[in-house]
Amino acid sequence: MSSMNPNTRTRILNAAWKLLETGGSKVRMSDIAKAAGVSRQAVYLHFPSRAELLVATTRHIDEEKDVDARLAASRSATSGRKRLELFIEAWGGYIPEIYGVGRALMAMQDDDEEARQAWEDRMQAVRHGCEAAVQALAADGTLRPDLTTDAAADLLWTLLSVRNWEQLTRQVGWSQDDYIERIKDLAVRALSSGAG
Repeated sequence: MSSMNPNTRTRILNAAWKLLETGGSKVRMSDIAKAAGVSRQAVYLHFPSRAELLVATTRHIDEEKDVDARLAASRSATSGRKRLELFIEAWGGYIPEIYGVGRALMAMQDDDEEARQAWEDRMQAVRHGCEAAVQALAADGTLRPDLTTDAAADLLWTLLSVRNWEQLTRQVGWSQDDYIERIKDLAVRALSSGAG
């Protein structure tokens, strides 16, 4: 069936991406179908629920922006501190690129369970990166001894939240470079015992 081809799926995902990025506070399946130039039935053939479509859209963005390549340096770092710093650089540099979609999903999540699921899915991926960076510190023996790995991951995940980035860059006026450098410094001071 032609409506199940990968090009149709990509058109739907790109349409959802554009609608979210341009401030769509309540993106409906019919809006996405219209923007993609397909029927609502075609959208539902590819994505049985709106939640699945929103989650797939956020993952599609990550694929299109090649998040794995952005994280490669962090993942191959030879020390915990370097892994932490490179993870912050990768994620901190990525936030401005996904901010429009993130802002839309955050705005919708209080009364839109599907948007909440999509945003939570992506934030759990960030949490996983935080846990990996903290585990690298722990493996080096440089994680602060008064912190468990869970507590350290909680702190890092909170520090790297999109809301914190928004407040520091959009409201306070930090440059992107200042944001990354200051957050790296703060994270190293907060999580590391200073060795290594």
